[in-house]
Amino acid sequence: MSEDYEGKLERFRRSHTNPFNSSTSSGTTTTTNTTHDSTTTNHSDMEETAEGGGQSHGTSDSESRETESELELGAELGLTENHFPPPHGLAHVSRLEELEHAVEMCKVSVLEASEFSARREQALARLVQLRIKIQELKEPEDEEPDVKLLLDHRFRKRHSRSVKHSCERCSTLIWGVLQTWYTCSGCHFNCHSRCLDSIVKRCVRVKVSHQSEFELRICPEQGLDRQGFCCAECRAPIAMGLVANEARLCDYSGRYYCPNCHWNDAMVIPARALHNWDFESQKVCRSSLRFLTLMQGRPVLNVRHINPLLFKHVEELAQIKKLRSDILKMKPYLVTCTDALESRILLEERQHFVENVDMYSMQDLIDVVVGRLSSTLTDVHTTFAKHIKLDCQRCQAKGFICELCRQGEALFAFDNHTAVCPNCSAVFHRDCYYDNATVCSKCRRLEARKKSLQHAPRGGGEGTPGEGAPRGGGGEGALSGDKEEGPRGAEVGDEDGDGDDDDLDNEVDDTR
Repeated sequence: MSEDYEGKLERFRRSHTNPFNSSTSSGTTTTTNTTHDSTTTNHSDMEETAEGGGQSHGTSDSESRETESELELGAELGLTENHFPPPHGLAHVSRLEELEHAVEMCKVSVLEASEFSARREQALARLVQLRIKIQELKEPEDEEPDVKLLLDHRFRKRHSRSVKHSCERCSTLIWGVLQTWYTCSGCHFNCHSRCLDSIVKRCVRVKVSHQSEFELRICPEQGLDRQGFCCAECRAPIAMGLVANEARLCDYSGRYYCPNCHWNDAMVIPARALHNWDFESQKVCRSSLRFLTLMQGRPVLNVRHINPLLFKHVEELAQIKKLRSDILKMKPYLVTCTDALESRILLEERQHFVENVDMYSMQDLIDVVVGRLSSTLTDVHTTFAKHIKLDCQRCQAKGFICELCRQGEALFAFDNHTAVCPNCSAVFHRDCYYDNATVCSKCRRLEARKKSLQHAPRGGGEGTPGEGAPRGGGGEGALSGDKEEGPRGAEVGDEDGDGDDDDLDNEVDDTR
């Protein structure tokens, strides 16, 4: 019995050996001899305990052997206890080094064990586990993302606890402190985590990107019978009157919705604004509300094409049209001026104002009504004109001189007292242009030059005037009246005074 006890005690000590103390068998023997006296004092008590334990666990000898062998293997690999925790900040590194060391020792155990022994099988299983743990440490699994894609929605988990929202699915309040909730980054659809699986509304961001146009019919109502007395969105049964599932009309789409899909939100309807100049808010459903909100800043309304009479009946709109036309004429000066590009004076918030004259957004029309857009464009117009006519010498050199009176300062196409030739874009004083029966001297000169070049001899004989060429003209087709002395010592054809003919240089696009 004493030998049995000594054997169990030896296995117990080996299973609880410090993993960083690679003690040999001699060291273990010394420890055994040292503690022999202390253990013999309680020999009788331990012997009774050992006998009782042997009787109670006699039926599971095989399991105890496997457990003991696993403990022995774990003790040899240094995986049973962690007496010395790694320093703070180096837990990942030390853990990885320990696992790699255990893998090397496990390989040795596999090679030393017999081919079909249980010890070899356990070592192989432990080797696989260690390899998996090392791989997890080197390439940790990504945490479950806080983004969920559903019905074209891109839901992101929210952590805000101060702002209160309502769930778009169940119409109840979202308590951020107690409940998990999500928001669609495309259409701002708010929803409980538990309500995600029951969502039937698609993201209106897709509709905005594909459709990009408004319904321009005023409340195109069809009737409940066309909808089968069901909600136009979630298909829940609805009815007219003071009932639980009351049918609510959306003034934008003209369809009926249930109370969960229609919260009596109010928005300005584009059709009413364009046809009636009516900006009173009307009740719309939730999907129409999100669609109108996303589309509000998009310049998709061609007011001149939809309702050209608005420019006659709405004075502010006519003024804005004139300002936009002038800004568009200033664009060629600004886009070719390095100073203007560096100072970034071009429009950024309403970029469509420097691209065309006719396109408006719903936000533009709302700003027209409140008087905000007119003052904003007036300030922009003043800034652009000041840069071109006063601040920048490059832009000043691109001005025109009236070829009819040859007097006055440099003219620009956006000046109020000027007239622009529709053919060559030359700029004149308005009075001079209309007094001359809207005949452009530059167009006549260019036409004469074109004819002289057509009738000139192709051989280019030296000093031989071409047929039909004016007097004094040479073989090159030069006209005696092409260059005349203009004001400020410059020639009419040489507006910047550099000696070159600027007639063709001044032929810019129609917007100038």
